[in-house]
Formats: sequence, structure tokens, C-alpha cells
Amino acid sequence: MDSREREAMAKSIVDGNSYMTLATANAAGVPWASPVWYAPASYREYLWVSRPGARHSQNIAVRPQVGIVIFDSTVPINTGKAVYMAAVAEQVTDDAELARGISVFSARSLAQGAHAWTPEDVGPSGGVRLYRALASEQFVLSSEDERLPLTLE
Repeated sequence: MDSREREAMAKSIVDGNSYMTLATANAAGVPWASPVWYAPASYREYLWVSRPGARHSQNIAVRPQVGIVIFDSTVPINTGKAVYMAAVAEQVTDDAELARGISVFSARSLAQGAHAWTPEDVGPSGGVRLYRALASEQFVLSSEDERLPLTLE
């Protein structure tokens, strides 16, 4: 599989799914995996909302390095494809970034039949906050289970 085929496959996976598995760890290194509904701002930047008290949110606050995998769990055995990423995650707090991020998140929410989101929904009076992960490494697996790098933007 050449790089263009890998990139096309990866984009199809990101565009065609709604949930990603977010792998975090606490300060002691104890791992935790959480499915989160996401909105891609690009193929390197992913947004989601979570409660600040959720285990993965607390983990990100002390250890921002995360792993992400996006895959379709409905396909038959031995036909699965996935995008794997190493990323740095954070709660979005800057007002300009929050406005931009929630606009992207809201557009995807509306496109998938859910409601519009505003900055107030993820502010101090809301129960959730906006989070972002920026991928530093991206991969797909070959049929031989070999990691093949991607350079998606």
C-alpha cells in the first residue's frame, strides 16, 4: 500500500466514524481508555467535550500525552482498518480557540443530527469542557501488522 492509498484509507476512516478511543494515563502511569464522540478540525486535530471530573479528563490534566485509535467496529473479523495516533491533549481555555473549536464541534454535531453547541455550553456554567488533541504521529497497519506512517494534515 503506497502513501496515497494509506492517506485515502485513513481519511475515509476519520470521516466515516463518530467515536475515537482515547487512551490516557494518570500521574502514576495507570492507563485508561475511553470512547469519545469527536469532531475533526483537521486530520491532525480532534475535538471532543467531556466532564472535567471524568477519569480521562483528570488524566489529561496531569499527563497530556495520549494515544488515539479510530476504527469501525462493525466490520467482519480480519477486515478491520484503523488510524492510530500519538497526540498531546488539552482542555481548550483560550477564548479565540474555544470559539473556533466549538464552531467546528457544533458543525459536526448538527451534521450528525444532534444540537448546536456554543462557547457557553462548555464554559464555567456548563457541565462539560471542550478538549483538543493534536496528533504528532499517525499510522495505519498493513495486512502483515506492520505500522505504516501517515502525514495527514
